[in-house]
Amino acid sequence: MSLIKEAHRVAAEFDYPAEEVNKGVKEFIREMDEGLQKVGATMSQIPTYVTAVPNGTEKGLYMAVDLGGTNFRVCSIHLNGDTTFSLTQSKVAIPRELMVAKTAQELFSFLARQIEIFLKTHHGDHYEEGVRRRKTMSAAEGYRDERNFYLGFTFSFPVQQIGINSGKLIRWTKGFDIEDAIGKDVCALLQEEIDKLHLPVKVAALVNDTVGTLMARSYTSPGKTGTLLGAIFGTGTNGAYVERLDKVTKMDSIKGSDYDKSTGEMIVNTEWGSFDNHMSVLSNTSCDEQLDRESVNPGIQMFEKRVSGMFLGEILRRAMLSMLNKSEVSFLKDEHSGVNDVHSTTTIADDSPLYQQWGLDTSLLSFVAEDHTSDLRTVKHILARDLAIDAASHEDAEVVKILSVAIGKRAARLSAVAMAAVVISTGRLTQGNISTTTTAITTESKSSETKDDTAQAVREEDVIDIGVDGSVVEYYPGFEEYLREALREIPEIGTEGEKRIRIGIAKDGSGVGAALIALVAKSAEKSQPNILSRSQTDGPA
Repeated sequence: MSLIKEAHRVAAEFDYPAEEVNKGVKEFIREMDEGLQKVGATMSQIPTYVTAVPNGTEKGLYMAVDLGGTNFRVCSIHLNGDTTFSLTQSKVAIPRELMVAKTAQELFSFLARQIEIFLKTHHGDHYEEGVRRRKTMSAAEGYRDERNFYLGFTFSFPVQQIGINSGKLIRWTKGFDIEDAIGKDVCALLQEEIDKLHLPVKVAALVNDTVGTLMARSYTSPGKTGTLLGAIFGTGTNGAYVERLDKVTKMDSIKGSDYDKSTGEMIVNTEWGSFDNHMSVLSNTSCDEQLDRESVNPGIQMFEKRVSGMFLGEILRRAMLSMLNKSEVSFLKDEHSGVNDVHSTTTIADDSPLYQQWGLDTSLLSFVAEDHTSDLRTVKHILARDLAIDAASHEDAEVVKILSVAIGKRAARLSAVAMAAVVISTGRLTQGNISTTTTAITTESKSSETKDDTAQAVREEDVIDIGVDGSVVEYYPGFEEYLREALREIPEIGTEGEKRIRIGIAKDGSGVGAALIALVAKSAEKSQPNILSRSQTDGPA
């Protein structure tokens, strides 16, 4: 059996044909609907209590903080009202002892002090004015409740959210372990420490970074149309979209929830990485089964394990090993130098990352897929540099490219299932856009778009805008083209519907997006629900 023929046979196991794509879309919609109706469904469909999206005309100065791991980021974002913004930020490492502190107060006091330092450094005038206005004896607590900075808090740990600025910590991850904080409202913990310092800051919103991606895209996207979906295809994958409030029927069973109902909409965080955990429609190969079995969470996040950057490199590594272990073909091994086009024998170091779980980074797939040189010199260089495989032949390099393209293409076509399901289930193709839109058409630099020219022949009011972020969608060659090919194969979308879908990169959901959610929260608090129809007042929020 020829080596290339066997490589194509293995690659064919990753095919995800149109018939399977359409089965996937139907199951995805079923799981979306189930998640909207009850708590504890396979697809969580988490209500975010964010009930409006921006349109690019909003103005003001807002803050955002991001506790996503071992660093804490503080930002201020000035919205210019023309889809542009300016951002100032600082970042500080979380001391290890605070990650395992005895009390929540120790950590949150540290966070509040970083906000104070940021305000003094970058917004001294506003800071002094705010402190001066609040330090008065006209209120029983010794200061007036005046907060001229509204803040979005991106908190990347599992929480039970019960309001736009209220959520109880379920558990810590990423090396944090502060038992005292479990079950407590993280926004209230931060606000308490902010108030002790008399800072003019209100924690207005608890933010998921995927929701932030949607918000950031909706503010910066060109034209009238509000963004329908924010999606991340990076280390992990997730999506958040605008849903009709009357479809989120499980809200009736959530006690103590408080939110603005006037818009008739709510952004829902799908947590779609868990789609089809029961494996009824997802593509499955022996490499997928091995990866899942040896992962830290067997049987869950099955969609994510086929789509996200955390896993694609490992899938390729296992596919390469399966080829290497086939005695009937000579992959990465030679009988003698005469059968190798580089006139040497291929060698693999004993400690090669090829033999180590998670030893192959997903970025390798991108570099390999974009190598169009006649001798695949880039692929050979990467094999030597990253995997300690010396003197790989042209056929060896060709095999690696065939496998890389197959794995990346499958990820893109699976991603199309999620995207199509949201577009179809929300009725955007048949009912038009449900969000309030602006009256002015704005422009955006095409350098931030993945492929906006597909929407040029479509009326602006018919565009379905989708914001994406993440290294896979941004850097894997042809990812969007593969995704769009799959969209055209879905009858409910087809060629004409695919043309209406505009996909654009949305950056910094945890910063800009969080600030925009704080804006929405401020508007709802002040009984101004129709924030999409007019500009916000310029100046400090």
